[in-house]
Amino acid sequence: MSLVLGSGLALASAAQAETLRWASQGDALTLDPHAQNEGPTNTMSLHLHDPLVLRANDMSIEPGLATSWEAVEETVWEFKIREGVTFHDGSDFTAEDVAFSLNRAGTEPSDFRNYISSIEEVEVVDDTTVHIHTSGPNPILPQQLTQISMMSKAWSEENDVETAQDYASGEENFAVRNAMGTGPYKLESREGDVRTVLVRNDDYWGMDDYPMEVERIVYTPISSDSTRVAALLSGELDFVLDPPVQDLERLEEEGDINIEQGEENRTIFLGLNLREEDSEYDNVEGENPMADKRVREAMYHAIDADTIQRVVMRGRSVPTGTIAPPFIDGYPEELDERLAFDQERARELLAEAGYEDGFEITLHCPNDRYINDEAICQAVAGMLGQIDITVDLNSQTRSLHFQDIGNRETGFYLLGWGVPTFDSEYVFNYLYHTDDGQRGSWNATGFSNDRMDELVQQMGTEVDEETRNEMIAEAWEIAQSEVVYIPIHLQVLNWATREGVNVPLRADNQPHMATASFDD
Repeated sequence: MSLVLGSGLALASAAQAETLRWASQGDALTLDPHAQNEGPTNTMSLHLHDPLVLRANDMSIEPGLATSWEAVEETVWEFKIREGVTFHDGSDFTAEDVAFSLNRAGTEPSDFRNYISSIEEVEVVDDTTVHIHTSGPNPILPQQLTQISMMSKAWSEENDVETAQDYASGEENFAVRNAMGTGPYKLESREGDVRTVLVRNDDYWGMDDYPMEVERIVYTPISSDSTRVAALLSGELDFVLDPPVQDLERLEEEGDINIEQGEENRTIFLGLNLREEDSEYDNVEGENPMADKRVREAMYHAIDADTIQRVVMRGRSVPTGTIAPPFIDGYPEELDERLAFDQERARELLAEAGYEDGFEITLHCPNDRYINDEAICQAVAGMLGQIDITVDLNSQTRSLHFQDIGNRETGFYLLGWGVPTFDSEYVFNYLYHTDDGQRGSWNATGFSNDRMDELVQQMGTEVDEETRNEMIAEAWEIAQSEVVYIPIHLQVLNWATREGVNVPLRADNQPHMATASFDD
């Protein structure tokens, strides 16, 4: 244990009550706040940086670095910038930093460019006013800005990081291991995959708005489930974001451990590569079995999500028939029904497609991102084996897994997707739109549909609610009928804290330690 956690945790004591020792199975992929749109990475970034608009613990939106916002013209949003805010180095935060940050986040290779693809220009009106011009009316722009971190323009220029890190290529830049934000915590030290230490920003603009009781955060990624649990039980940790579901009953029986549970804004599913005529990730020469919809449906029929829920997830998941959580706008309730688990029908479909003897295929899977992700993949491999699809499991850390998806080096893969805008447009924009550089950056399936693209672009600027809902409903009809992804389940949150430590549960699975507190 000591080799994993190091001396920093070993020295923790009651005298350091304001230090919060936090662990989960993986680390932030980078500190560059615009490089990777990925939950744990965004969580770290949003402790160091602020967005213009914050997502509160109840998922409502509230002022961040902007104190107010309104659409002053059909395609112009006005944001009033909070006065008196400084970066961690003491320099002033200005409207120029807003323009710089939005332009940086909206430009390749930033992984956030899909988020704000409607932004055409950021106009600095004066020191405290910014006008954001969009390609059309954008009713959800404030929601889209909740994950866009503001950076220091001067610091970025000084350190040659005016553009975001190209994560997929493995690029290193100064922002990967350093940070300059206005957020509630400053970076004290960073040792990737080992430990990150943050200290409270006592000049934070929100000192009177949030408890801010956590003075120091020691974040330790611990990939081993048993080691994470042992560290919590021994008192070496205060908070575990992702306690293993197989240990929850044991933890709940402990008198000094609390488990907070709730629905997460995240769906776990399988992506199927449709784009290539001859995929290199299977043993079929000259063809790509998954390009045939009958094969995709056969694989869907062969996967028993109820058994995964019962055996792998110990009941702590919700099987689903769509890749959208039920609390987002446009959730297709009438379509949220899984194809029946039916091995006989699966074999019939394979035979109709000419694969009655099955085939071999590689399943790419993370092993440190989602709850029991590798175990889910192992279960899927076993189920597909029942219909003679032999799965070669390629399980690896999520940093490599996401690079492979970004580089389109996957044929069949597991992915989880949250919806931070709480709107269906986000799902379609990233996962279903044709990958054209501005949209579809996480669409590793190669799915491309002209009508879908048209709908995605229109729903991003449509302000008439009824018309927009009709667009979203039609897009979901297309998505469900094409079987581009195989949904498995909605993830359920289980946060474990030591007695006396209070970390408010959030449906986005992004703890906000400015709001955490300690019992007296």
